[in-house]
Amino acid sequence: MTTLPRLSLRSIPLISALLAAQFVNAATDVAPPVITAGQLTYGTAATFAPFEFQAGGKLTGFDIDLIEAIGKKLALKPIAMNMEFQGLIPALQGQRIDLINSAMYMNEARAAQVDFVPYLRIGNQVVVTLDNPEKVTGRDNSLCGKTVAVTLGGIEETYARQDDQRCRGAGLQPVKVQTLPTAQTTALSLRQGRADAIFDSTPGVVQLLREVPDVYKTAGPEFESDTRIGMAVTKGNTAMSAALQGALKEMVADGTYKQIIEKWKFPETVSLFE
Repeated sequence: MTTLPRLSLRSIPLISALLAAQFVNAATDVAPPVITAGQLTYGTAATFAPFEFQAGGKLTGFDIDLIEAIGKKLALKPIAMNMEFQGLIPALQGQRIDLINSAMYMNEARAAQVDFVPYLRIGNQVVVTLDNPEKVTGRDNSLCGKTVAVTLGGIEETYARQDDQRCRGAGLQPVKVQTLPTAQTTALSLRQGRADAIFDSTPGVVQLLREVPDVYKTAGPEFESDTRIGMAVTKGNTAMSAALQGALKEMVADGTYKQIIEKWKFPETVSLFE
C-alpha cells in the first residue's frame, strides 16, 4: 500500500495554481505562468483613447475588449492595473503584472527589455485646427519652427524629435516638441493655441474627430503606416507569449478579432491577420 505524502496548508495555494495552469493548458495547449492563479494581471495606461481610457469610471477601449476576449480563451480573469505609461515596463520587470496591454508601440529599445506579441498595425497622422493658422501641411518642412504637442514617452514623441533634427540639419528653425501626459491634453493644447499641431495614431485621430467635430482636421498623408503594437511579456517568457498567440489565433478564426476592430471603427488595414 502506497502512503500519500501529507500536505501542509502552505501546499494548498501551490496546488490551486497548478490546477489552474492545467485547466488553461487544456483550453490552449499552453500553460502560461501567472502571478495570481486564475487571473491575468495586466498593466495599462488608460489615457490613450480609443485603445484604453475611462468612461463613467470604468476602463474601456479596444485593448480592454481584446484582453477580455483573450481572458475567456485562456480561462483567466483579466485584472487591470492602471498606471502611468512610463511605469509599465518597470512593473512588468518587477513581476507586479503578467503582461502589458496598453497599445505599446514596438521598437528596438523596448524589445531589448520585453518580448512582444504583436496584434495590430497602425499609422500616425498630423492634426491641426480647422483654421490651421500656421499653415501646417503635414509631416514636412512646414513643421519647422512650429510647436508640436505629443504624448510623453509615446512613439509620436520620437517622430517629433526626428523632425526637429531634420529641420535643424537643413538649417531651418527647430521643431518645438511639447510633451504632455495624455493624448487628450495634447489635443487640448492644440485647441487652445499653445501648439500648432499634434501627432496621434490614426485610430486616435478617428476617435478625436468623432468626439470633437468641427474643431480639428488632418494635415498631409498618414505616416509610419506599418507601425506594430503589441502586448509585452517578460523577456524569455515563451509560455505566456505562446498562450497569447494561441488565443489571438482562435479569436481570428472565430471572428472575435474582426468584431472588436469593427466595434471601434478602426480601418481594416489595422489587422495583422488574414
